[in-house]
Amino acid sequence: MIKRIAAYIKPYRLQAVLAIFCIAAETMFELIIPLIMADIIDVGVKYGDKAYIFEKGGLMIACALVALILGIGSARFSAVCGQGLGAELRKAEYRKLQDFSFANTDHFHTSSLITRLTSDITTIQNAVATGLRPAFRAPMMMVTAMVVSFIINARLALIFLVAAPLLGVMLYQIIRHVRPLYSKMQGAIDLVNRTIQENLTAIRVVKAYVRGDYEIAKFEESNNNLRFTSEKAFRLAALNMPAMQLVMYATILCILWFGGKMIQAGGMEVGELTGFLSYVLQVLNSLMMISSVFMMLTRSLASGKRILEVMDEPIDLTDENAKELSVSQGDIVFDHVYFKYQKEAKEYVLSDVSFHIQPGQTVGIIGPTGSAKSTLVQLIPRLYDATQGTVRIDGHPVAEYPLRHLRDAIAMVLQKNTLFSGTVKDNLRWGKEDATDAEIESACRIACVDEFIGRLEKGYETELGQGGVNVSGGQKQRLCIARALLKQPKVLILDDSTSAVDTATEAKIRQGMAESLPGTTKIIIAQRISSVAHADQIIILDDGKINAVGAHEELLKTNPIYQDIYHSQQEGAGL
Repeated sequence: MIKRIAAYIKPYRLQAVLAIFCIAAETMFELIIPLIMADIIDVGVKYGDKAYIFEKGGLMIACALVALILGIGSARFSAVCGQGLGAELRKAEYRKLQDFSFANTDHFHTSSLITRLTSDITTIQNAVATGLRPAFRAPMMMVTAMVVSFIINARLALIFLVAAPLLGVMLYQIIRHVRPLYSKMQGAIDLVNRTIQENLTAIRVVKAYVRGDYEIAKFEESNNNLRFTSEKAFRLAALNMPAMQLVMYATILCILWFGGKMIQAGGMEVGELTGFLSYVLQVLNSLMMISSVFMMLTRSLASGKRILEVMDEPIDLTDENAKELSVSQGDIVFDHVYFKYQKEAKEYVLSDVSFHIQPGQTVGIIGPTGSAKSTLVQLIPRLYDATQGTVRIDGHPVAEYPLRHLRDAIAMVLQKNTLFSGTVKDNLRWGKEDATDAEIESACRIACVDEFIGRLEKGYETELGQGGVNVSGGQKQRLCIARALLKQPKVLILDDSTSAVDTATEAKIRQGMAESLPGTTKIIIAQRISSVAHADQIIILDDGKINAVGAHEELLKTNPIYQDIYHSQQEGAGL
């Protein structure tokens, strides 16, 4: 896992090398200082040689200044590495998300994907930015200080053989218990994000039903869960520092005790003990830094695992069987198609669906709520793949078309209309990036956008809020239809996309599309009979199966489901 995450630091290898060099050089200069200090005490102070003291003192200051400059350099280069790694991970993960099919996205909650793309990556980049220095500095300092300590006094340095294993055991026990808690903590963050996302997305419903108190209570529950999990994790992690300090101070006391006895016996100089203590402190501080690095690494591994789960998600819609094909006519065939969202599901959402739509035809799809009408049309641009059977366009299975070409030839206005932050013109150009003003105005005229565009503050340059919150439902639908028309598609799918406009406006849109897109295959999913009565053929879906196929007059005479829908709407119109 560490190797895979570290691979994303490749563009910043130079900064990483410079950071490690600065850390190593800084450590060496800091390790020289106690030796100089020991000389000052044992020679300069002992014999009253002021010139020697000033000479060595100046050398100490020079070493400290060089170490300071190297420390600044190491901090800067480490920060660049950490932030760069975070940026590369976010870029790679976001690119992976763009390849996700709907089925892939269904494996994760949206809130969890956001957390993995932000909080988890931030944890890793901070660990690199702040942990690179101690990760390389501490082992160097510890090994060098230990070697020098044994050179100064090997008998006294044997104390390390007791202190180091004791610290290792303590650190292992803390990490063993805290590691699973970090994973739970990130999961708790997912839950908090999910609660916030649901509340903000449905804020109008929450206010309309006066459910603010309920939402507050729901948020408090998930927030408290995060707090308790975090407290438990950090409470265990916080034991690291006291444990290290306990062992450190106990070691210093032992050294002072045994060192003092050696000085009394004439086996050690005061300067040697002072220098020895400096190196002991460096060894113990190094061990404390190493323990902190392990704590950061433990949390980073939990986040890294979550990130790699996204990166390792197998993409179920690929171009591996694609050929150099493009949609030229819009002839659509469903050949004994079965579909279910999950392989382990017991029942099929669509069962044995077969029909043929000829190029340029207008086809209506109607049926009771939950009859899988939207699911059916999502198989055409391969938003999902059929579980069994084949969907063909122009005689070729949809899997043989490159996804980009297939979806570029199909315009789809989804049941849930989506607009993005930006101007009206920016949103329309999603249909065609290089669309001219004349093309935009023509598409808007067909979609009846011209009826309200003049009332917007800046017309086509009006800024739309997130999700198009500053336009009505009907206006949003018409903008989405105009955006689809700009593509000049071979297949146009309207998934209940005129439900928020009146019947007169719908008729104008329908007539405009017939005149401007005569060769385009049009598939219209609707709840209203009036929306599909003009179609060349109407497909009636019932519980994921085709109940009947025919024209309006034929179905009105022979099909009970169509008759029930028609008469219920006629009665509603009469009221």
